Amino acid sequence: MTLTAPARIVSLLPSATDLLFDLGLGGQVVGVSHSCDHPGAAGQPVLTRSIVDAGAPQAEIDRAVSEAVREGRALYQVDGPLLDTLQPDLVVTQGVCEVCAVTPGTIETAVRYLPGCLPAAQVLSLEGRSVAGILDDLRALAGVAGVPERGDALAAQARQDWNAVVPVNHAPRVLTLEWTDPPFYGGHWVPEQVERAGGVNVLGEAGTDSGRATWAQIEALDPDVVVVMCCGFDLPENLGFARTLLGRELRAVQTGQLWATDANALFSRPALGVVRGAAVLADLLRGQSTPGASMRVTA
Repeated sequence: MTLTAPARIVSLLPSATDLLFDLGLGGQVVGVSHSCDHPGAAGQPVLTRSIVDAGAPQAEIDRAVSEAVREGRALYQVDGPLLDTLQPDLVVTQGVCEVCAVTPGTIETAVRYLPGCLPAAQVLSLEGRSVAGILDDLRALAGVAGVPERGDALAAQARQDWNAVVPVNHAPRVLTLEWTDPPFYGGHWVPEQVERAGGVNVLGEAGTDSGRATWAQIEALDPDVVVVMCCGFDLPENLGFARTLLGRELRAVQTGQLWATDANALFSRPALGVVRGAAVLADLLRGQSTPGASMRVTA
Protein backbone atom coordinates (compact mmCIF):
# COMPACT_ATOMS: atom_id res chain seq x y z
CA MET A 1 0.00 0.00 0.00
CA THR A 2 1.27 3.47 -0.83
CA LEU A 3 0.14 6.29 1.40
CA THR A 4 -0.90 9.65 0.10
CA ALA A 5 -0.14 12.86 1.99
CA PRO A 6 -1.15 13.99 4.49
CA ALA A 7 -0.58 10.59 6.11
CA ARG A 8 -0.77 10.24 9.89
CA ILE A 9 2.32 8.38 11.05
CA VAL A 10 3.11 6.93 14.47
CA SER A 11 6.75 6.01 15.10
CA LEU A 12 7.43 3.58 17.93
CA LEU A 13 11.22 3.60 17.71
CA PRO A 14 13.75 6.46 17.70
CA SER A 15 15.55 5.42 14.52
CA ALA A 16 12.28 5.49 12.55
CA THR A 17 11.53 8.96 13.88
CA ASP A 18 14.98 10.09 12.78
CA LEU A 19 14.47 8.60 9.32
CA LEU A 20 11.04 10.17 8.97
CA PHE A 21 12.45 13.61 9.65
CA ASP A 22 15.38 12.92 7.28
CA LEU A 23 12.76 12.17 4.63
CA GLY A 24 10.96 15.44 5.29
CA LEU A 25 7.96 13.66 6.79
CA GLY A 26 8.21 15.05 10.31
CA GLY A 27 5.04 17.06 9.86
CA GLN A 28 3.08 13.84 9.40
CA VAL A 29 4.28 12.27 12.67
CA VAL A 30 1.41 12.32 15.17
CA GLY A 31 2.79 10.07 17.91
CA VAL A 32 6.13 8.68 19.12
CA SER A 33 7.72 6.35 21.65
CA HIS A 34 9.10 7.42 25.01
CA SER A 35 12.63 7.01 23.58
CA CYS A 36 12.14 9.23 20.53
CA ASP A 37 14.28 12.29 21.16
CA HIS A 38 14.36 14.02 17.78
CA PRO A 39 13.90 17.75 18.50
CA GLY A 40 11.17 17.99 15.89
CA ALA A 41 9.09 15.39 17.71
CA ALA A 42 9.05 17.25 21.02
CA GLY A 43 5.53 17.59 22.39
CA GLN A 44 4.06 14.75 20.34
CA PRO A 45 1.84 12.22 22.14
CA VAL A 46 3.93 9.44 23.71
CA LEU A 47 2.52 5.96 23.23
CA THR A 48 5.01 3.69 24.99
CA ARG A 49 6.76 3.09 28.26
CA SER A 50 9.42 0.64 29.40
CA ILE A 51 8.88 -1.80 32.25
CA VAL A 52 12.57 -1.36 33.15
CA ASP A 53 13.96 1.65 35.03
CA ALA A 54 16.52 3.15 32.63
CA GLY A 55 18.13 5.00 35.53
CA ALA A 56 18.98 1.85 37.46
CA PRO A 57 22.55 0.47 37.61
CA GLN A 58 23.54 -1.53 34.54
CA ALA A 59 23.68 -4.86 36.39
CA GLU A 60 20.16 -4.28 37.73
CA ILE A 61 18.86 -3.40 34.25
CA ASP A 62 20.46 -6.55 32.86
CA ARG A 63 18.81 -8.69 35.54
CA ALA A 64 15.40 -7.10 34.91
CA VAL A 65 15.66 -7.52 31.13
CA SER A 66 16.92 -11.10 31.38
CA GLU A 67 14.10 -12.01 33.74
CA ALA A 68 11.44 -10.45 31.51
CA VAL A 69 12.78 -12.20 28.40
CA ARG A 70 13.01 -15.51 30.24
CA GLU A 71 9.38 -15.16 31.38
CA GLY A 72 8.19 -14.07 27.93
CA ARG A 73 7.07 -10.63 29.12
CA ALA A 74 7.27 -7.68 26.73
CA LEU A 75 9.76 -5.01 27.79
CA TYR A 76 7.55 -2.21 26.49
CA GLN A 77 3.91 -1.33 26.91
CA VAL A 78 1.88 0.48 24.25
CA ASP A 79 -1.00 2.80 25.09
CA GLY A 80 -3.58 1.08 22.91
CA PRO A 81 -6.46 3.52 23.55
CA LEU A 82 -4.24 6.49 22.66
CA LEU A 83 -3.05 4.74 19.50
CA ASP A 84 -6.68 4.06 18.63
CA THR A 85 -7.55 7.73 19.19
CA LEU A 86 -4.73 8.99 16.97
CA GLN A 87 -6.04 6.96 14.01
CA PRO A 88 -2.71 6.67 12.17
CA ASP A 89 -2.40 5.53 8.57
CA LEU A 90 1.03 4.06 9.28
CA VAL A 91 2.61 2.64 12.43
CA VAL A 92 6.37 2.08 12.28
CA THR A 93 7.98 -0.45 14.58
CA GLN A 94 10.86 -2.95 14.41
CA GLY A 95 11.67 -6.61 14.54
CA VAL A 96 15.41 -6.45 15.15
CA CYS A 97 15.71 -6.42 18.94
CA GLU A 98 12.99 -6.96 21.54
CA VAL A 99 15.22 -5.23 24.10
CA CYS A 100 15.53 -2.02 22.08
CA ALA A 101 12.00 -1.06 21.02
CA VAL A 102 8.41 -2.10 20.44
CA THR A 103 7.82 -5.11 18.19
CA PRO A 104 4.72 -5.77 16.03
CA GLY A 105 3.53 -8.39 18.51
CA THR A 106 3.41 -5.84 21.32
CA ILE A 107 1.27 -3.53 19.19
CA GLU A 108 -1.14 -6.34 18.32
CA THR A 109 -1.55 -7.17 22.01
CA ALA A 110 -2.21 -3.53 22.88
CA VAL A 111 -5.00 -3.04 20.34
CA ARG A 112 -6.48 -6.53 20.19
CA TYR A 113 -9.82 -5.55 21.71
CA LEU A 114 -10.06 -2.00 20.33
CA PRO A 115 -12.33 -1.11 17.42
CA GLY A 116 -10.24 1.58 15.74
CA CYS A 117 -7.00 2.02 13.83
CA LEU A 118 -5.69 -1.54 13.39
CA PRO A 119 -5.88 -3.42 11.07
CA ALA A 120 -6.92 -0.39 9.00
CA ALA A 121 -3.48 1.14 9.56
CA GLN A 122 -0.43 -0.33 7.90
CA VAL A 123 2.25 -1.58 10.30
CA LEU A 124 5.76 -1.36 8.86
CA SER A 125 8.39 -3.33 10.77
CA LEU A 126 11.96 -2.21 10.08
CA GLU A 127 14.34 -5.17 10.04
CA GLY A 128 17.79 -3.78 9.14
CA ARG A 129 20.64 -5.64 10.82
CA SER A 130 23.43 -4.23 8.64
CA VAL A 131 24.31 -0.99 6.90
CA ALA A 132 22.71 -2.27 3.69
CA GLY A 133 19.65 -3.31 5.70
CA ILE A 134 19.33 0.17 7.20
CA LEU A 135 19.35 1.69 3.71
CA ASP A 136 16.77 -0.87 2.59
CA ASP A 137 14.58 0.17 5.53
CA LEU A 138 14.98 3.82 4.57
CA ARG A 139 13.81 3.10 1.04
CA ALA A 140 10.93 0.93 2.32
CA LEU A 141 9.76 3.68 4.67
CA ALA A 142 9.98 6.26 1.93
CA GLY A 143 8.04 3.97 -0.39
CA VAL A 144 5.06 3.34 1.89
CA ALA A 145 4.95 7.06 2.75
CA GLY A 146 4.71 7.98 -0.92
CA VAL A 147 8.16 9.61 -1.34
CA PRO A 148 10.31 6.83 -2.87
CA GLU A 149 12.54 9.30 -4.72
CA ARG A 150 13.58 10.90 -1.42
CA GLY A 151 14.49 7.50 -0.03
CA ASP A 152 16.58 6.66 -3.08
CA ALA A 153 18.41 9.99 -2.92
CA LEU A 154 19.15 9.75 0.80
CA ALA A 155 20.32 6.14 0.50
CA ALA A 156 22.64 7.04 -2.39
CA GLN A 157 24.13 9.94 -0.43
CA ALA A 158 24.60 7.76 2.66
CA ARG A 159 26.40 5.12 0.60
CA GLN A 160 28.61 7.78 -0.93
CA ASP A 161 29.46 9.17 2.53
CA TRP A 162 30.13 5.66 3.83
CA ASN A 163 32.56 4.96 0.99
CA ALA A 164 34.27 8.31 1.64
CA VAL A 165 35.30 7.36 5.19
CA VAL A 166 39.10 7.19 5.23
CA PRO A 167 40.21 4.13 7.22
CA VAL A 168 43.33 3.97 9.34
CA ASN A 169 46.11 1.87 7.89
CA HIS A 170 47.49 0.19 11.02
CA ALA A 171 44.52 -2.19 11.59
CA PRO A 172 44.14 -1.93 15.38
CA ARG A 173 42.20 -4.70 17.12
CA VAL A 174 39.01 -3.13 18.45
CA LEU A 175 36.52 -4.20 21.10
CA THR A 176 33.18 -2.39 21.12
CA LEU A 177 31.08 -2.60 24.27
CA GLU A 178 27.32 -2.09 24.08
CA TRP A 179 27.09 -2.75 27.81
CA THR A 180 29.73 -2.85 30.54
CA ASP A 181 28.10 -4.60 33.53
CA PRO A 182 27.97 -7.34 32.40
CA PRO A 183 29.95 -6.78 29.19
CA PHE A 184 28.15 -7.13 25.86
CA TYR A 185 30.01 -6.73 22.56
CA GLY A 186 28.56 -4.82 19.61
CA GLY A 187 26.66 -6.61 16.87
CA HIS A 188 24.49 -5.89 13.83
CA TRP A 189 26.09 -3.00 11.89
CA VAL A 190 28.76 -2.15 14.50
CA PRO A 191 31.35 -4.66 13.20
CA GLU A 192 30.90 -3.08 9.75
CA GLN A 193 31.54 0.35 11.24
CA VAL A 194 34.75 -0.88 12.85
CA GLU A 195 35.95 -2.46 9.61
CA ARG A 196 35.03 0.64 7.56
CA ALA A 197 37.15 2.67 9.98
CA GLY A 198 40.12 0.37 9.38
CA GLY A 199 39.95 -1.63 12.61
CA VAL A 200 39.80 -5.36 13.21
CA ASN A 201 36.68 -6.27 15.18
CA VAL A 202 37.64 -8.79 17.89
CA LEU A 203 34.14 -9.81 19.03
CA GLY A 204 30.91 -9.89 17.06
CA GLU A 205 30.04 -10.43 13.42
CA ALA A 206 28.24 -8.14 11.00
CA GLY A 207 24.52 -8.79 10.77
CA THR A 208 24.35 -10.86 13.97
CA ASP A 209 23.08 -9.94 17.43
CA SER A 210 25.31 -8.40 20.05
CA GLY A 211 26.30 -10.86 22.73
CA ARG A 212 27.41 -11.38 26.29
CA ALA A 213 31.13 -11.73 27.01
CA THR A 214 33.23 -12.28 30.13
CA TRP A 215 36.05 -10.11 31.39
CA ALA A 216 38.33 -13.15 31.28
CA GLN A 217 37.49 -13.59 27.60
CA ILE A 218 38.11 -9.90 26.92
CA GLU A 219 41.43 -9.92 28.77
CA ALA A 220 42.53 -12.95 26.76
CA LEU A 221 41.65 -11.19 23.50
CA ASP A 222 43.82 -8.22 24.55
CA PRO A 223 42.29 -5.59 22.22
CA ASP A 224 44.33 -2.56 21.23
CA VAL A 225 41.33 -0.24 21.61
CA VAL A 226 38.17 -0.45 23.71
CA VAL A 227 35.20 1.68 22.64
CA VAL A 228 32.28 2.09 25.04
CA MET A 229 29.00 2.64 23.20
CA CYS A 230 26.39 1.46 25.68
CA CYS A 231 23.09 1.08 23.87
CA GLY A 232 20.63 3.89 24.41
CA PHE A 233 23.07 6.36 25.99
CA ASP A 234 24.84 9.52 24.86
CA LEU A 235 28.44 10.66 25.36
CA PRO A 236 28.25 11.97 28.96
CA GLU A 237 26.54 8.78 30.11
CA ASN A 238 29.02 6.57 28.29
CA LEU A 239 31.88 8.52 29.82
CA GLY A 240 30.55 7.43 33.18
CA PHE A 241 30.31 3.81 32.09
CA ALA A 242 33.80 3.89 30.58
CA ARG A 243 35.32 5.29 33.77
CA THR A 244 34.18 2.20 35.64
CA LEU A 245 36.66 0.25 33.48
CA LEU A 246 39.72 2.28 34.45
CA GLY A 247 40.68 -0.27 37.10
CA ARG A 248 40.56 -3.18 34.67
CA GLU A 249 43.78 -5.01 33.81
CA LEU A 250 43.45 -4.30 30.11
CA ARG A 251 46.34 -3.10 27.98
CA ALA A 252 44.02 -0.77 26.07
CA VAL A 253 43.01 0.91 29.32
CA GLN A 254 46.59 1.19 30.53
CA THR A 255 47.81 2.70 27.25
CA GLY A 256 45.09 5.33 26.99
CA GLN A 257 43.03 3.53 24.35
CA LEU A 258 39.75 3.50 26.24
CA TRP A 259 37.13 5.66 24.52
CA ALA A 260 33.55 6.74 25.15
CA THR A 261 31.10 7.67 22.40
CA ASP A 262 27.61 9.00 21.78
CA ALA A 263 25.97 5.66 21.11
CA ASN A 264 22.49 7.09 20.57
CA ALA A 265 23.58 9.30 17.69
CA LEU A 266 26.19 7.05 16.08
CA PHE A 267 25.93 3.35 16.93
CA SER A 268 22.79 2.13 18.70
CA ARG A 269 20.16 3.12 16.18
CA PRO A 270 19.63 1.70 12.68
CA ALA A 271 19.53 5.15 11.12
CA LEU A 272 21.78 7.35 8.98
CA GLY A 273 23.89 8.28 12.01
CA VAL A 274 25.78 4.98 11.60
CA VAL A 275 27.58 6.50 8.61
CA ARG A 276 28.96 9.34 10.71
CA GLY A 277 29.69 6.76 13.40
CA ALA A 278 32.16 5.01 11.09
CA ALA A 279 33.92 8.34 10.45
CA VAL A 280 34.06 9.08 14.18
CA LEU A 281 35.55 5.63 14.76
CA ALA A 282 38.20 6.23 12.10
CA ASP A 283 39.23 9.48 13.79
CA LEU A 284 39.19 7.79 17.18
CA LEU A 285 41.52 5.07 15.89
CA ARG A 286 43.88 7.88 14.80
CA GLY A 287 43.79 9.17 18.36
CA GLN A 288 41.52 12.10 17.51
CA SER A 289 38.43 12.78 19.59
CA THR A 290 35.33 14.34 18.02
CA PRO A 291 33.69 17.03 20.16
CA GLY A 292 30.31 15.83 21.39
CA ALA A 293 30.76 12.41 19.79
CA SER A 294 33.85 10.68 21.23
CA MET A 295 36.34 11.20 24.02
CA ARG A 296 39.43 9.42 25.31
CA VAL A 297 38.97 8.20 28.88
CA THR A 298 41.96 8.28 31.22
CA ALA A 299 42.46 8.22 34.97
